[in-house]
Amino acid sequence: MSVKKTSAEKRFAQSEVRRLRNKAIKSKCHTFVRHFIEAVQQKDQQAAEAALKVLVKELDSARSKGVLKSNAVSRKKSRMMKLYNVSFASAK
Repeated sequence: MSVKKTSAEKRFAQSEVRRLRNKAIKSKCHTFVRHFIEAVQQKDQQAAEAALKVLVKELDSARSKGVLKSNAVSRKKSRMMKLYNVSFASAK
């Protein structure tokens, strides 16, 4: 006969699955931030604009899943858009 799992063991297993999923989503967001910053540093406006669009989508997705808090996402988006606007202000 099989041994039953306690509720504490079940909660631990569930939290471990969630932790790994959240870690993957956060890592993905960090990667897209890095891609955006690299594009800005290379003065490539088209690549930076595309990277910013993808970054905003990923941050909003992380917010909707509850991985990142709403104010944190708003702050990151604001800073990235500000960086974009300052970097390419003369190009407009």
